[in-house]
Amino acid sequence: MTDTHRTASAAPRTGNAAGDEPVGELVQRATEQLTDLVRGEMRLAQAEMTEKGKRFGKGGGLFGGAGVLGFVTLQALVATVIAALAVPLPVWAAALIVTGVLAVATGLTALAGRKQVRSATPPAPQQTIDNVKADVAEIKESAQR
Repeated sequence: MTDTHRTASAAPRTGNAAGDEPVGELVQRATEQLTDLVRGEMRLAQAEMTEKGKRFGKGGGLFGGAGVLGFVTLQALVATVIAALAVPLPVWAAALIVTGVLAVATGLTALAGRKQVRSATPPAPQQTIDNVKADVAEIKESAQR
């Protein structure tokens, strides 16, 4: 009784028994299968990254919109503070006080940002460069022994 049932993964045979195929054909078939597998994985990775890219784009747009709304909210808050100070003071004095406070906050933030940028220069990964130089020196030293 012969088995006429084939599985979906069984490769069609060319009439030779499994042990009769030349090694070259086996290597060629394995290479083709590996190539197909890698290509399939690359297509899957590309599709996955495309989907993630779309989600990142949407998220970035939503964050941008939130930033704009936050900026408008801050402007409304400044107007509210000016209006509240305008009750006991003239409107021009209230606006001047709020403007002065904002100017000081802007200056302090700019100084803090400048300090952070200065500490980040040079942009080269200096610690990594130093470690690589030390590794090279150690390899040279051990090679001379």
